[in-house]
Amino acid sequence: MKEPNMLKLFIGWVVIALLIGCSSKEEQALINAYTKNNTYHKNLQRTEKVELYDGNTSVAILTATHLYTPNLDKNDTRDEVFIIAVSFEEPEISRLRFDIDSTEASEHEYVLTLNKKKASKVVHLDASDEKLKNISFVTGWGEYYEVKFPHAGTKFSLEFANNNYGKGKLNFSKVPKFVYTQKGF
Repeated sequence: MKEPNMLKLFIGWVVIALLIGCSSKEEQALINAYTKNNTYHKNLQRTEKVELYDGNTSVAILTATHLYTPNLDKNDTRDEVFIIAVSFEEPEISRLRFDIDSTEASEHEYVLTLNKKKASKVVHLDASDEKLKNISFVTGWGEYYEVKFPHAGTKFSLEFANNNYGKGKLNFSKVPKFVYTQKGF
């Protein structure tokens, strides 16, 4: 009678050992994958996209990632830094401007402002630039820029505009956006 109970006990221990061994390997792989892509996912949370249309045809797409790292300084006045990707239906004649108001733009010029203010610094980036490593929207046909604007507070909007196709807004916040929404009840 003792032999069948010993066999059941042995099989039980073997099953438990297998489950523990397998789950710890999968758990470690999951943790490694998460930490490897942590910056990518944080940047993805701070990314917004807007399109301008001519009827039903998209003529320009702009994607912006706000590069913001929270700190403990309550009087944080650092510049607002974005990675901007833009692609146009007619890239050979269309152009993104950071240094003019939308009223000054020509037919093929698109203007980007932050709270109606011009950029303080713009750097064109190659698609292979290291700064684009953890950005989600890198493609072979887009133009990329690192753009700095003066400090804008905790809630602000980028405006992407063209005189012929209107404008679109990308809303950003340094705190979770649900803080600004009305309660459901």
